[in-house]
Amino acid sequence: MPTFAVTYAYSYSSSAERDVARPGHVEFLKAQFETGRLLKSGPFGSEEAPGALLIIAGDSKADVESLMDQDPFQQAGLIEERTVRQWNIFFGVDAGRTALNTVQN
Repeated sequence: MPTFAVTYAYSYSSSAERDVARPGHVEFLKAQFETGRLLKSGPFGSEEAPGALLIIAGDSKADVESLMDQDPFQQAGLIEERTVRQWNIFFGVDAGRTALNTVQN
């Protein structure tokens, strides 16, 4: 299954709004992790603009976009900008599978 890098830039809404949506957001991500769709995720460091990076397994970009539309942060309008890009891993745990798929395609 292809891998995708998803970046979030959070809107500049109040942190109180994010705090309200955060439990649902965490539960959503936890469910994706438990099913193997979410491989890694976390917020950017404090020196960066508020946002996060998520590494997601999906059949296609449209598949990942549809999945991420279900994130409570997205549904609450707390994400200012989202990017979804296929990521071809050449070094790391999944490197052999991804590199082989890239070469074969």
